[in-house]
Amino acid sequence: MSGELSLNINIKEPRWDQGTFMGRAQHFFMVTDPRNVLLSSETLEEARGIVENYRAGIVKPGLSEDELWKAKYVYDSAFHPDTGEKMFVIGRMSAQVPMNMTITGCMLTFYRTTPAVVFWQWVNQSFNAVVNYTNRSGDAPITVNQLGAAYVSATTGAVVTALSLKSLANRLPPIISRFVPFAAVAAANCINIPFMRQRELKYGIPVTDENGNRLGESPNAAKQAIIQVVVSRIGMAVPAMEIPIYDLSVFLLVFATPLCCALFPQKSSMSLSGLEADLQERIRQSSPDTTTVYFNKGL
Repeated sequence: MSGELSLNINIKEPRWDQGTFMGRAQHFFMVTDPRNVLLSSETLEEARGIVENYRAGIVKPGLSEDELWKAKYVYDSAFHPDTGEKMFVIGRMSAQVPMNMTITGCMLTFYRTTPAVVFWQWVNQSFNAVVNYTNRSGDAPITVNQLGAAYVSATTGAVVTALSLKSLANRLPPIISRFVPFAAVAAANCINIPFMRQRELKYGIPVTDENGNRLGESPNAAKQAIIQVVVSRIGMAVPAMEIPIYDLSVFLLVFATPLCCALFPQKSSMSLSGLEADLQERIRQSSPDTTTVYFNKGL
């Protein structure tokens, strides 16, 4: 075993301290790196093999600690943290910058006719729906009918809201109207994300103790998770909506995505007292020392 990589490295957690904003920012700069979108399927599968083998106590000969962490972040960028499934490529957070650059550019270019505005708003909200579903919390399956209903309600509600708010711009003073597009995007996020993750609000998301032992499912945890994601997504929209120079807004978008993801820990937490009464009672019986529960908030 001499010279082999230690098996004591905890790659179930990020490399940097998630109790600090800077630690979370470093983590998400790696996960949301746009270059990850260009990685081949072979590279992704190789990273998955290294990570899963290491977790099983199998170390690839000659593997260094830096190579292990690199594989872990390639894995995290492409595979869902709860289900382990490979995520749809445009739904990955590493696709946020190139996709938002393209869509925002088209929205700013094709705005002169109502059909064009409606079409690009629909494209934008459809993309958001894909991202919201791809980065949901939990591992419960969702049927095609459930997914379809969530998509239609999310995109329709978000598009109507965005267009309604934008129509106010012509009737407001210029100093106020310039903020209407941002308000429209913010309001659309408040509709799109909960609709695409409505199953979590109804049935809950998995909550665990500090050691990762599953304790049950909580709709209250889902509410907190979705609120945190909505806040982060609204922050991500600031460069595109409020920076008048397109090239500058694109540049800032590269930083806005990881920094806004870092506003809250990926592994979020809440007090036991914040859960549903029946779940609190079950946890007190099965795990009497637990006072705080943890959950994946999604992105």
